[in-house]
Amino acid sequence: MKNIVYIFLLLSQIFLAQTGFEKGNELYQKRNYNEAVQAYKSVLDAGKESEELYFNLGNCYYKLNKVAPTIYYYEKALVLNPNNTDVQNNLKFAQKRTIDEIKEVPKVGFNKLLRDFTGIYHYNTWAWISIAFSVLFLCFFVGYYFSPLAFNKRIFFFGMFVLASLLFVTILSAFFEKSHFNNEKPAIVFAEISDVKSEPQKLGATIVTLHEGTKVFVKEMVGNWKKIQLTDGTEGWIEKTAIKEVK
Repeated sequence: MKNIVYIFLLLSQIFLAQTGFEKGNELYQKRNYNEAVQAYKSVLDAGKESEELYFNLGNCYYKLNKVAPTIYYYEKALVLNPNNTDVQNNLKFAQKRTIDEIKEVPKVGFNKLLRDFTGIYHYNTWAWISIAFSVLFLCFFVGYYFSPLAFNKRIFFFGMFVLASLLFVTILSAFFEKSHFNNEKPAIVFAEISDVKSEPQKLGATIVTLHEGTKVFVKEMVGNWKKIQLTDGTEGWIEKTAIKEVK
């Protein structure tokens, strides 16, 4: 009986989430952006998320000229699919509305090459590629084991060597991307104006003043303060209520 109730509640949530998403789309088409936001957020309240949902929320806030939530939801969409070009393009337009112009320090050397390669795919995608190579490796092993011809055995053996190498690379890429995903904690400044301090207290010296919509990266937290790093490498402390973490 409990299982039936659980299934019923799950199906109800899925139905309500789908209904909320479709309602949000209709309201957006009618330019009722505030109402559309509430409809989309009802889907989040039901415990559902998707890149389309976050993308649509970002679009609503963009129409409402609310910079911080626009960028925040676009960033959340990119967490689920970093290669979504529509979100990337809209994010660039939204970032033009921010006040702060903080340069991004380019990465150099081996770390840049490694990140450029592993960043091609999400860590889940790398994992599925690893599984595919594993299946192919097994097929080549079976072919090598049962093949009666020496020439075919050499072909299968060479194929196993290549697949084992590719499997090793994809597994390492998946682990590297997963580690990068877990360690990187982006956040968006939601406060209209907020000072970044040299230490976690209001009496600390002001390093820089940030405005809503600026992207930062959280390093650690002490009490009501979070240590952040800007894209130009500047570090300091900001009140935790001034920012909202993307993930």
